[in-house]
Amino acid sequence: MHTSAPAVLLLSAARTSTAELIASAAVRRGYDVTDRAADAEGRRAHWYGGPRAAARLAGPLGLGLLEPADDWLAHLPHPLLRRRVRLTTLDEARELRERAFVKPPSAKIDLLPAAVHEDGTGLPGGLDGSTPVLVSDVVEFAAEYRLFVLDGEAVTGSRYAVHGRLDPAPLDAGSRAFARTVLDAAAAGLPSAVGLDIGRLADGDWAVVEANMAWYAHCYAADPDRVLDTVLRAAGPIDAVTARDRPYLSGPAARPERVPDA
Repeated sequence: MHTSAPAVLLLSAARTSTAELIASAAVRRGYDVTDRAADAEGRRAHWYGGPRAAARLAGPLGLGLLEPADDWLAHLPHPLLRRRVRLTTLDEARELRERAFVKPPSAKIDLLPAAVHEDGTGLPGGLDGSTPVLVSDVVEFAAEYRLFVLDGEAVTGSRYAVHGRLDPAPLDAGSRAFARTVLDAAAAGLPSAVGLDIGRLADGDWAVVEANMAWYAHCYAADPDRVLDTVLRAAGPIDAVTARDRPYLSGPAARPERVPDA
């Protein structure tokens, strides 16, 4: 049961520029902001930070963490992907004998960096072979954009890279139009609050890059207040998660006696 104290935004101890921006927005709304997990115990808490700490804190603090399904990207139609993408296991990916882009389906698996591999022999050997991975054709993105999506609408966003180099800038007409196309076709397969990356290919076509947990996504040049709106929905009290979003919960939210440090 939550106390009558103000709601709290809990941040990981390692602060990022996005954490600072949304923390300022949260303070303006009357939230307490802290990086001490104990300060959030028994209170209506929201989270912004990394997946390892989130996994430790979700149960003790009763957090409902939303994330896209592992296979969402692989099930998109080709006109939205412009490449072949499939969800498989690390063991199967190690058998690849052609060039491919291999990445974990979410940022939770941080021991497997997203990268192009000439074949599967160079994939790391220290991870469980059943680890899920996405394998896709190699494409070149001329520009990449991040959208923060709330209830099927891109409420804010930003360009974040040009030819693979960090280069934040406001959204342009092309990115907004393609985002609308993607959300009209595939928002029903995503949680109600999510990060969505799209890009313009070198040949001028547009394609989906990936979907991400909003509670672990950099905002770049996006509006921090609208990013905060998305984060509050994506990582808040589990008892506020709707039936529509429950399939996208990341792990159980049991409440052990002790709250671990963030």
